[in-house]
This record gives sequence, C-alpha cells and structure tokens, in this order.
Amino acid sequence: MTTEAPVRIARDHLPYPVRLAAAWSVCLLLIAAGAWLIGEGIGRLALIVGPVAIAVLLAAMLRPLVNRIPDRVPRVLAAVVVVVGVLAAVVAALALVASQLASGVPRMRDRIASGTDLAIRWLEDGPLHLTADRLEQAVHQARGWLTHHSDLLATGAVHVGHTAVESVASALICLVSLFFFLYQGEKLWMFFVRWMPAASREHFDIAFRHGWTSLGAYTRTQLAVAAINAAGVGIGAVILRVPFVIPIVVVVFLASFVPIVGTLVGGMVPTVLALVERGLGVALIMLAIVVVVHLTESHVLQPLLMGHAVALHPLAVILVVAGGTYLFGILGALFAVPITAMANSIVRYLANRDTGPGVLPSLGDLSGPDHPHIHDHEHEHEHDDDDEAPAPGTGTGADSGPGPAGH
Repeated sequence: MTTEAPVRIARDHLPYPVRLAAAWSVCLLLIAAGAWLIGEGIGRLALIVGPVAIAVLLAAMLRPLVNRIPDRVPRVLAAVVVVVGVLAAVVAALALVASQLASGVPRMRDRIASGTDLAIRWLEDGPLHLTADRLEQAVHQARGWLTHHSDLLATGAVHVGHTAVESVASALICLVSLFFFLYQGEKLWMFFVRWMPAASREHFDIAFRHGWTSLGAYTRTQLAVAAINAAGVGIGAVILRVPFVIPIVVVVFLASFVPIVGTLVGGMVPTVLALVERGLGVALIMLAIVVVVHLTESHVLQPLLMGHAVALHPLAVILVVAGGTYLFGILGALFAVPITAMANSIVRYLANRDTGPGVLPSLGDLSGPDHPHIHDHEHEHEHDDDDEAPAPGTGTGADSGPGPAGH
C-alpha cells in the first residue's frame, strides 16, 4: 500500500492579488502597531514630550533671530539673550493679566451677583413659577452635596497643587531644551542623522531640512496671524467697553495657534464677558466681531501668508486638529497642524526628487524570494523575438509584469 506524499502549499498556489493584499495588510498592521506604541509612549511621557515639542516650535520660530546676531557675539550668549527675552515677554504678559484681573474681579463678582438675583426673580416670576421655598430647598441641597463631597474637593485641590508643580517642571524643561536647540541645534540634529544608514543619510537630512523650513515658516506665519487676530478682537472689546481686555487679547493670541478653530474658541471668552457686563445686544456684536476676525483669518490671512510652503487644505486642518485633540488633548490640537505641515514637506521632497539614491533602497539592492523572478522576466525579454517597441515605462522586466517590483 502506497501513501501519497503530502501536498505542500506553495506561494504560487495563491493568486497574486491575494498575496499583494496580504502583504499590504501586514505592513499596515505593523505601521498601526508602531503608531499606537508611539502614541502610548507620548501619552505616558507627556510631561517631558510636551515641553520639548513646544521648545522645538519656539526654536523653529526663533532660530533666524539667533542667526542674525553678529558673529562676533558668541552663539551661547546669543541663545541666552533670546531665551531670556522670551521669558521676559511671557512674565510681562502674565503680570499684566494678573493686575487687570485683580482690579476687575470684584466688580465682575458684583455683576454676577446682580445677574444671579435677576435670574432668581425670573425663575419666580417667569414661566416656571418657582416659589422661594423651592429655591431655598435647591440651595440647601447644593450645600449638602458640597458637605458630603468635601473629600472630592480636597482631592481636586491636591490635584491642582500637583498640576502647579508639573507646570513649573514643564516650563524649566522647555526653557532648557530651547536654549540647547538654539545653541547646538545643528550638532544635535547631526547626531540623529548618524543613526540612519549611510546610503540614506543625505536624502534623510535634506528631506527633514525641508520639513524644518516649513515648520519655521508655519510658526512665524502663525505668530503673525495670532497677533492680528488678538489685535482685532482686542480693539472690538475696547470699543464695546468689555472688561478684561488684556486677558482677552492673551487668550485669543494663544488660541489662534490652533488654526481656523482656535479663534472661534478663544472668542467665546469676550462674548461671555460682554454678555455678563454689557448685556445681550453687546454680546451679539462682540460675537459678530469674532466671526469677522475668524473669516478674515481663514480666507485672507492663511492663504496670503502661508502660501505654498505649508499649503494645507482647510478640511485637512480641521480633521487633523480634531484627531489631535481627541487623542492628545490640548497638546494634540496645538501640534497637529505643524506636524502635518512638516510631514507634507518631507513627503513632497521624497516624491519629487529626480535622481540619486533615496531613503528607500533601489530595486537592484533588494534580495528575497521575489528577486529571482525579476531576473527571470529580464531573460524572457532578452530572448523575446517581438520587434515591437516596449510601451513607455515597461522597457525592463523589473518594470513589467505583475509582481512586487512592478508596484
């Protein structure tokens, strides 16, 4: 009795589209797994990654300023001067905000108290017809909730304390990182370039320098856009006599670093303050000013100032901001657009280069089970008796025929 040899399944038993789909699926799964691991690492190290990323943005914005300082000034001194200047500007802005808040909060407290009295009278005399007993009962219930949940309030206070300590640590990390990026940024970058394969270093370096140029153009342009937005909303607040003009300007300025949607979100602050201080009519006018500033940014400032260096469609901006906010919160909203702009420039350079070895190896350097098939196709074309000229782009076996090389 003879036994049949077991059937061995070979790769050729599967249609090429199935093999191609399987290969792409494995690659996409590996990319998704790597992206997930990177995201988890960033989330766990947010206290370090966030300040360093902010320092990178500031370095891209301020590096030309350091380069313009005369060569006779040591670069370390130039970097120190720029960092100290940034720190002085931030401290001055915080001092102005704190002084105006200290002088305006008592008045605002009185306005809120009078507004609360009006709201209570409306609840009593309005369509709800709530009696004083019911309102007093609601107040007692609120006080009872505060009494029974005092431990949660204490935990919140401790959390605020931890947040304050983390904020100080993050600020120190950001300032130190910014100093070294401005002072020895080139040496730090070449250190990372040396980690790449020797054949890819040149194009890797050039590609990321293109991305760095786009990042610098984005940060400086967004700085100008944020200043214009803050000035527009601030002038409107001054004309309408809305309180806390300096805090409003600072909030709108910072929020404008999130393109397109940041101005609208930051503009809600002056709108609410106008509603509390000046009434519904003034609040609607303030909201109209915010909308006009937002439309000016979206349709005039962004296309005019950004140009083609970091050209991103508004829909792409909205989607990446939404995704970054969902995944990483405020930091995600802040860094989504600059990272996308930088990646856009890198990919465009790699896609448009004409000659020379790239970041990816050439076909002749590949080895693997598909490589012999390429040579087989080449031999077939060498012995082909058909005198017909090959179609453009299909002159060699590596470019013709269904196979990984052709794709």
